[in-house]
Amino acid sequence: MIDPVALGAPLYIPADHPHLEAILHGRRLPALRSLIVCTEDALAACALEPALARLRRLLPTLQPSSCLRFVRVRHIGVLQCLLEMPGVEHLSGFVLPKCTLEDVPRYEALLASTAFWVMPIIETHCAFEAAALHALRDALLQGSLARHLLMVRIGANDLLALVGLRRPRGLTIHETTLGMVIQRIVHLFVPSGCAVAAPVFDHLDDTRTLQREVRQDLAQGLLGKAAIHPGQITLIEDGYRVMPEELEQAQRIVADGAPAVFQLHGSLCEPATHQPWARRILQRATLYGVMHDETAGGLQPRAGVVYRLAGGEE
Repeated sequence: MIDPVALGAPLYIPADHPHLEAILHGRRLPALRSLIVCTEDALAACALEPALARLRRLLPTLQPSSCLRFVRVRHIGVLQCLLEMPGVEHLSGFVLPKCTLEDVPRYEALLASTAFWVMPIIETHCAFEAAALHALRDALLQGSLARHLLMVRIGANDLLALVGLRRPRGLTIHETTLGMVIQRIVHLFVPSGCAVAAPVFDHLDDTRTLQREVRQDLAQGLLGKAAIHPGQITLIEDGYRVMPEELEQAQRIVADGAPAVFQLHGSLCEPATHQPWARRILQRATLYGVMHDETAGGLQPRAGVVYRLAGGEE
């Protein structure tokens, strides 16, 4: 079982990236917790067949790794092609873009007898339509795909495109027109037991807004924010560290014999209602550590090789 908290900041990598082989083998970015090889929007249509041929060659050469490896498929035909490749068992699962209610039975038919995890992306008109979003949630959580469901992701750029916008600088995604849409997705999926991933952040040089957005992601109940550049990984995962006061509160809340209600660091603590929060804080502290004073602000991107982005920039 994979805990969604353990995904960290999955790195999106185009399937035609020049260093894909080295990254998949862990020779570059060896500390990656997870990665997503993209055969969809990050890949030109003419590059799809060569990219699939490359994956057909690479997959059998992979060794077991602590890094969780996923492929974002372009469409259901690409998923079928990947499932037939030797070495596909070295993948942890698949990201399913633009997932709609009509897609779910077809994914179920392909994945029913496998052990792969899936992360559908909500990035179509259904995100704006309450009834359609309800129906998609029910299909994902009540059918045979439910046992494969790791979390759902939110495709903010596709959703913004539907209303003729793109992400502005200086604003977090929660401060845009998608703020209420994201809340609706969280309110539908998280109480039903399905984690929701935070959208990617587009502006590589706006680190302050990224840091602020990570804090807002966590406040909204989102995690597993994908990175589109290696320099974002440290910024995101450092944001998943917990404050010492939070850790102490969580430890006291889950402790045997904890009072029904108590005050700690100026906050009310009520184990009957705060247990889920406390367990999540303890998970984050175990995986990402504690944010002490010297790391509480001014975090900078990790130095290192600059990798090509989905759009081909350096």
